[in-house]
Amino acid sequence: MKFKLLLFFLFVTSICLAEDGYDLWLRYKPIEDTALKSQYKELLHKYVANESSPTMAAAVQELKCALNGLLDYQITTESKPSGKTLLMGTPENSKYIASMKLDKDLQKIGNEGFIIISQKGNTVITANTDVGVLYGTFHFLQLVQMHQPIERLHIVSSPKVKLRVLNHWDNLDRTVERGYAGFSLWDWHKLPDYIDPKYIDYARANASIGINGTVLTNVNANALILTDTYIQKVKALADAFRPYGLKVYLTARFSAPIEIGGLKTADPLNEEVKQWWKDKVDEIYKAIPDFGGFLVKANSEGQPGPQNYGRTHADGANMMADAVSPHGGVVMWRAFVYSNEEPDDRAKQAYNEFKPLDGKFRENVIIQVKNGAIDFQPREPFHPLFGAMPKTPLMMEFQITQEYLGQGTHLAYLAEMYKECLDADTYAQGKGSTVAKVIDGSLDNHQLTGMAGVSNIGTDRNWTGQIFGQANWYCFGRLAWDHQLTSEAIVEEWIRMTFSNEPQTVKTIKNVMLGSREAVVNYMTPLGLHHMMGWGHHYGPGPWVANKHRADWTSVYYHKADKEGIGFDRTASGSNAVSQYFPEVAKQFSSLDECPEKYLLWFHHLPWTYTMKSGRSLWDELCYKYQAGVDSVGQMQEQWNSLQGKVDEERFDQVKSFLQIQKNEAEWWRNACLLYFQTFSGKPIPDDIPKADHTLEYYEELSFPYAPGH
Repeated sequence: MKFKLLLFFLFVTSICLAEDGYDLWLRYKPIEDTALKSQYKELLHKYVANESSPTMAAAVQELKCALNGLLDYQITTESKPSGKTLLMGTPENSKYIASMKLDKDLQKIGNEGFIIISQKGNTVITANTDVGVLYGTFHFLQLVQMHQPIERLHIVSSPKVKLRVLNHWDNLDRTVERGYAGFSLWDWHKLPDYIDPKYIDYARANASIGINGTVLTNVNANALILTDTYIQKVKALADAFRPYGLKVYLTARFSAPIEIGGLKTADPLNEEVKQWWKDKVDEIYKAIPDFGGFLVKANSEGQPGPQNYGRTHADGANMMADAVSPHGGVVMWRAFVYSNEEPDDRAKQAYNEFKPLDGKFRENVIIQVKNGAIDFQPREPFHPLFGAMPKTPLMMEFQITQEYLGQGTHLAYLAEMYKECLDADTYAQGKGSTVAKVIDGSLDNHQLTGMAGVSNIGTDRNWTGQIFGQANWYCFGRLAWDHQLTSEAIVEEWIRMTFSNEPQTVKTIKNVMLGSREAVVNYMTPLGLHHMMGWGHHYGPGPWVANKHRADWTSVYYHKADKEGIGFDRTASGSNAVSQYFPEVAKQFSSLDECPEKYLLWFHHLPWTYTMKSGRSLWDELCYKYQAGVDSVGQMQEQWNSLQGKVDEERFDQVKSFLQIQKNEAEWWRNACLLYFQTFSGKPIPDDIPKADHTLEYYEELSFPYAPGH
């Protein structure tokens, strides 16, 4: 009996000590270095703060929770500073901070920025608003988590863009489109009466990286979310998120006046339709005074929109913008539009539709543009709309969920992809006109700016389905706050807060992560290939997908492999999509000598015998790129396995298992794609590349009717 009790005790203890990823980067685990802990305790043993607002109360609660975990110590409150005191507040709610003459720095940071400064032996976290103090508190705690010195600080930080939002592609039945971490967080059945504690942790996590908005519902919208029953449920979430500076937004179905309003039309120029939207918006703002506004997908992939009535995107967006404008709301209108009936290259269609509308949108409309012109591919050149609409604010849309990058199991650190786009030069106003400068408003002097990320968050205990998916949520938030941060700096922050501060562990995980996205590109879509995934579910390779009801949803539409060669000719001799870029960029992409090889087959259809910079033929280079992707995953496995005993067992085992899945699927991609393309090239696969385990027919016949995200 005693033996059974001992086993039970050990089992329970192991559960208590296990790490399942729920805490994200806010783990607040005890600092083991006793000397460092003593230094921190000396500086952090008392605080002064005015907790009169829910946001300030949240900041103080975070401080207490973090220091209790990190230092095993309860910081105490004081009525006034007396040396080595942590002061938190704004000049309006703290007379001590008001006396510090920080006006010069405060003028720089706007409504959300913060200052962390050491002054007269005290540490001061201040801002112009309470939410700025909250952001500053999280940043300060991150310094402690990363074992950084805090004795002499002078940090002045403010966000580069105004709207930093997550787009949840969540449906009202709790399924998630292209979601790989379980079901939707939002339990609509239990709302508004039950607020799951996970909602608060979600808000905390977002606030910790400066995300200030969340679009709760799928862009393929359901009009029911705009009914009174659901507005009350949304209000409950908005109330829970408000202390953390997180506004709620909703997707608006353009045909809602018909579906739930009883009208016979949704024509944006119809007076009854205009009035319906104004009344509906008034109803929403009565319940949620700080409601952010609408995200709209219209006239794309079968969704209703203004073009159904012979109107333009500007007509539709402006009608909604007029409804939310009196309340300070915005309309984020997506530029992801294309039509199967349009014979032109799909990559050109968004530009063709939106470029003529530049300057025709209301001031509270911002056009949300995907990073590339097709659809969140493992690699795309930047979207030609960036820089092409100087009179209209554009916001970035990145995908955090890995719809085309291995979905729920593959390790792909996406900051590398985000930075590749943000740092790209549009040449809109000459050299240095980067995509980042377009979206932060500095290039064209826009005040309404933003960055959106399609969420990878679900009901899985670790939030994102796999531990490294958390890094993409984290890096999105950090880059939305400051796009000048490097992917290397961000990944080091995340590793130190998520796993360990031990130098070799940090170095090893960093090496694994920084090469991961390039590995995925190589074993899926090297040299500018794109849109080669399985039909419908987008899982696994499908370069043979053809003869579907929409040509632009097939793979053969994009790679155009034939006996002569492979690639999509987008130069003047083909679709001329290059002409949508500014001349300097168009010249580079059009030239075989200047086009980066990573985009080569995106812009050029080339013979299999074309000589690459390596001296190999295009066919051989393609083969070796696929193999390089597989080899990279093998190297990632070796590096991760070296961390056994240095990383907690639960997370170590999950990553180890997922890396094996990734290795198997990388080989699957290599085998299936090379066997398929070989039927056109007629050339042998190099002898030093492992032979496929199965025939091409085997790979073509694989079926996944219940793949997640179908």
